[in-house]
Amino acid sequence: MLTLRKSADRGHADHGWLDSYHSFSFADYHDPAHMGVGNLRVINEDRIAPGTGFGTHGHRDMEILSYVLEGALAHQDSIGAGGAGVIRPGDVQRMSAGTGVRHSEFNHAAEQATHFLQIWLLPQRSGIAPGYEQKHFDAAAKRGRLALVAAPDGREGAVTVHADASLRAGLFDGAERAELTLDAARIGYVHLVRGALRVNGQSLQGGDALRLDGETRLVLEDGQDAEVLVFDLAP
Repeated sequence: MLTLRKSADRGHADHGWLDSYHSFSFADYHDPAHMGVGNLRVINEDRIAPGTGFGTHGHRDMEILSYVLEGALAHQDSIGAGGAGVIRPGDVQRMSAGTGVRHSEFNHAAEQATHFLQIWLLPQRSGIAPGYEQKHFDAAAKRGRLALVAAPDGREGAVTVHADASLRAGLFDGAERAELTLDAARIGYVHLVRGALRVNGQSLQGGDALRLDGETRLVLEDGQDAEVLVFDLAP
């Protein structure tokens, strides 16, 4: 079964310094029909104005992935240098909040908005030690294919996420096409970051998402400057 969620149906908050679209209920946006998918709880598409950012705040017992599209995101935290640095386009950072971490995130690009996705996954167990991992996946690694960027076992060079979930990223244009075998007992979730793409026969535009239940195959084709994320999730 395929369930399409259009970009325009997401929650939206414009705080001036932050323009954010929420795929699932978050902060002041609450929709009982969209609390998450499986163990995926948050996909926020954020644009942070130059010279601004998120002040110090806390998290616990959540796996948080940052995926930067444009600009640069500077990061500081309460556990030392392991979580400090800059996240740039092509980078994927995993923060395990675990027993608790306080951190801040700021636009590191002086003359442009920083555009990134914030993704939250429920961990397989609570109370783990907080930690970070960050890796770069260049455009060539994602061109016309689905590169594994996050997985529980860190296979294929992915960041290790402490959740029963994996994430792939791909870039598709023109005749580029990819297929992926799915486990029908799990949930597939496709989030089109930008561009246009046909997914299992459904036409998606940037910001659209497609949930796949009971499906055994994923087909991506007819891309137009498309960047896509594909989640494999515990039910």
